[in-house]
Amino acid sequence: MTTTPAPSPAQHPSALATSLQGPLPADANARLALFAFRRMGAHGLDDANASAMLMQAFGGGFRRPLILMRAMMADLAHAATCPITIAPCCCARMTGSETTVLTILSRAETAPDSARLLLGDLIGVRRPDGVLASMTLLAQAFADAGRPIRV
Repeated sequence: MTTTPAPSPAQHPSALATSLQGPLPADANARLALFAFRRMGAHGLDDANASAMLMQAFGGGFRRPLILMRAMMADLAHAATCPITIAPCCCARMTGSETTVLTILSRAETAPDSARLLLGDLIGVRRPDGVLASMTLLAQAFADAGRPIRV
């Protein structure tokens, strides 16, 4: 009986590995939003770890960003006609979808037309105005608390 070595990951990368396009953002606020996005995307809107992290970051004013993050996630899930890939929380790289979400959050107030086009491409909808409104409110909540999302 002969054994053949397993193929190396470099020769046959997994689907997740090929979807990891960029490194984590340098901005701590963007990393916080990404963490909550990943946790709620993988474990549901009532994820205790996401809630605890937002509570720790925002202190007594954590409710507004938490509720708006939940609303954004629900809106994205409801409106999306195509999959949005989310990497595990421990992953040190981002998927293209995650990069796009953070870019939309960073542009929601300053470049809404650009954010609208990116969001439409992300979720596969021509008129993503409802989802864009919830994303803009989340970006404003972060900015109002002194934690603007910059990518």
